[in-house]
Amino acid sequence: MSDTLGLFEQVLANLDDAFQQLENKIEKPALVKRGNFSVFRYETQSIKAAVIQKLARRVSGLHASLVLLRAGFVQEMGVIFRTLDEFDEDMDFLCGAIRNERMTELHKEYLASFYQEEFDNPDNPFSSEQKRPTIRRQKIRAAITRQKGEPLNPSDAQRVRRMLSQEFSGYVHGASVHILQMYDGDPPRYHLCGICGTPRIEDLTSNYWCYVYRGITVTQVVATSFGEVELALRLYALGEDFRRASGMAECEDLDEQLRKFKEGKT
Repeated sequence: MSDTLGLFEQVLANLDDAFQQLENKIEKPALVKRGNFSVFRYETQSIKAAVIQKLARRVSGLHASLVLLRAGFVQEMGVIFRTLDEFDEDMDFLCGAIRNERMTELHKEYLASFYQEEFDNPDNPFSSEQKRPTIRRQKIRAAITRQKGEPLNPSDAQRVRRMLSQEFSGYVHGASVHILQMYDGDPPRYHLCGICGTPRIEDLTSNYWCYVYRGITVTQVVATSFGEVELALRLYALGEDFRRASGMAECEDLDEQLRKFKEGKT
């Protein structure tokens, strides 16, 4: 287990470095006044700055998940995984516009919502009445499937993304079947301080592997979209090295994985 965790840490260190290189390609946030407060904001609310912020949460989420994995907090990791799924979709969606050099009305609507201040009156949030418009996740997934290079047909691609989202939604909303994964042992009891030493840890480690690997691939997508070809190639090599080192070099191809999903064999 310690070797596996050490491998995860090496990958995260590489993702930290990649993030810093990509962040340096855009302007830095500026310290500005909002009411009586000084806060950091991007003065140019660009699409690239939005991608960098999503990538920051993506990499940070992997670090946080590793801390939780060590302590055996399954429920809390599931919540973070659910957010990482959306961050991946958001970056795929936004990077498509960067690569195509064309923003649709949906991209503009998304960015307007993303950059909107939470309170129109920062000195008195109670009196603020604005609401953040919600961009339906289904629209973002549909837009991603229409982008060039999508390996699946639009129908299957949307169903796969929806399935991944649903897998961890129960952790966010506290569904019974998810909460009862905390109940184990002899005699059975609720494990309130983590479930280390139970079979759930092996499953959790396998799930975490997938999110680390996907973290590499989505960072590679960002690097490609930002024109950082050398970095994208290094990230590709990192992904291959990670698969070999963790014994996952012979992964099934996408069509075979999809067939198993449809047949309920995975």
